[in-house]
Amino acid sequence: MIRVLALLAGTAALSFSAASAMAQAAAKPDTAKGQAIATQVCAACHGADGNSVAPINPKLAGQIPEYLHKQLVNFKAQGGKKAERENGVMAGMVANLSAEDMKNLSAYYAGQKLKPAVAKDKDLVAEGQRLWRGGNAATGIAACAGCHGPDGMGVPAQYPRLAGQYAEYIEAQLKLFKSGQRANDPNRMMRGVVERMTEREMKAVAEYAAALR
Repeated sequence: MIRVLALLAGTAALSFSAASAMAQAAAKPDTAKGQAIATQVCAACHGADGNSVAPINPKLAGQIPEYLHKQLVNFKAQGGKKAERENGVMAGMVANLSAEDMKNLSAYYAGQKLKPAVAKDKDLVAEGQRLWRGGNAATGIAACAGCHGPDGMGVPAQYPRLAGQYAEYIEAQLKLFKSGQRANDPNRMMRGVVERMTEREMKAVAEYAAALR
């Protein structure tokens, strides 16, 4: 009887292990499918490999996949509610993407090699470096490095990579956060930071981020 129970327990454990492995395999993003979506839907603005050639459109190559996925979800209106991140162009792009499509696409772009942008203003880079590393104690601006890392590589699942991103795009997003037009930052974190920043400071940290590698 004991031997039979042990055999049954072992069989159950193997079944659970197999089921768990199958679930993990099913949950793993399919980058080949993501590439197909990128080529058919996203390439015109972001490039097939995620290296946009226009500063108005962000570089997606090498970005943290969880962050990319969150943005795609936020662009999509769901449950009769408006999208958390409103953008007419992106709303159209994600309208027909399934939850699986968005995970596959995020994983694909995250696995591509970034071709970093280039900083253009040395004075702004120097100003941006000070703000990035130490913030501005006089006005209560937190150091960017605290969330995005000293090298701008971000923190997986929480804060995006900004190193090598177009300065123009970063500056535009900071301004949108400040005006409240972009409001999909958890706990108003970005809005709380940029409300104290001047336009010069936003431009400076954006230029510094573009220079990071």
